[in-house]
Amino acid sequence: MIKNRNKPRLELFAHRIIDWQQQHGRHGLPWQGADVYRVWLSEIMLQQTQVVTVIPYYLRFVARFPTIAALAADSEDAVLAHWSGLGYYWRARNLHRAAQLIMQRHGGKFPQHFEDILALPGIGRSTAAAISAFAFHERRAILDGNVKRLLARYHAIEGYTGEKKTEAQLWQQAEALLPKRDVAVYTQGLMDLGALVCTRSKPQCPICPLQADCAAYQNERVAQLPTPRPRKVLPERHSTFLLLLNGPDILLEKRPGSGIWGGLWCPPQVDPRLLSKVEDANAYCLQQFGTETIHTLALSTFTHTFTHFKLHITPLLLQVINKPKQIQEPGMVWLDVDDALQTAIPTPVRKLLQELLAGRRLV
Repeated sequence: MIKNRNKPRLELFAHRIIDWQQQHGRHGLPWQGADVYRVWLSEIMLQQTQVVTVIPYYLRFVARFPTIAALAADSEDAVLAHWSGLGYYWRARNLHRAAQLIMQRHGGKFPQHFEDILALPGIGRSTAAAISAFAFHERRAILDGNVKRLLARYHAIEGYTGEKKTEAQLWQQAEALLPKRDVAVYTQGLMDLGALVCTRSKPQCPICPLQADCAAYQNERVAQLPTPRPRKVLPERHSTFLLLLNGPDILLEKRPGSGIWGGLWCPPQVDPRLLSKVEDANAYCLQQFGTETIHTLALSTFTHTFTHFKLHITPLLLQVINKPKQIQEPGMVWLDVDDALQTAIPTPVRKLLQELLAGRRLV
């Protein structure tokens, strides 16, 4: 009996979403209506990143890597360079590896079966469902951050949405609300409504098509739901960036494949405790890189916040009079600063190099 009484309400939910999307949702996004490769790429880029930020990166990326085969055949460095600035670089490494696996295991054709999509690196349940819905029109439920927020408010579901128990409730509702047809439009509508109307702050409830049945709106609890993430103090770390300059060239080293900025090029980093005075920095560079320093300048410390910790970075500008023709350490290279800006470097390093050029500190 309860199930029968709820059925019209569930169908009405989907109908309202579809009708709203067709009238007010986002249309004309560069990946909408595209082949599965571009749908996949957009879904990976949109993980933890807003549409307005993604679009220019997406356009540059598909211009360089127009097919899965082109992506698989190119180097990780090239992929990371075209991802540089978008953040969460594990996404790019997984994308590259997945393209190679598609070439090896699926003959270069993106798999259509849900389980095969889910098995690719970097693709979770919600992303696989979105790809299936948009590219293959399969009836699959999604549950990204926007949809979690929307469903938590609509059903007044308590608890932080990142907790397993709460997430399980949300998945149950997401599955129950799926329409029998127009799944692609419905899925886009959920994403659009969460991003444009049911926003984290200042939601536009008066124009929301779901307000008549939204438990949070009806009970004046929109501001309290979804339950915020439990607060915790982020650990803090400190690092010194050695900006070794020889004329227009700067020394960069490639980060390990795992960890922060995995696979990206950065200035050498040192524990600040090893460089308590300028003489320590000069001696360190001579020993490690074979360079003789003629001028050293400590630049202002700044903070870069990651998901799990804060990194306080002190850049140390070192002008050197020589650079070894052969770098002894593997994974190190001297590059013109302009060329360095075109490589795979993290956002804080990009800003540093841009400031160096703007301040004309290169000698």
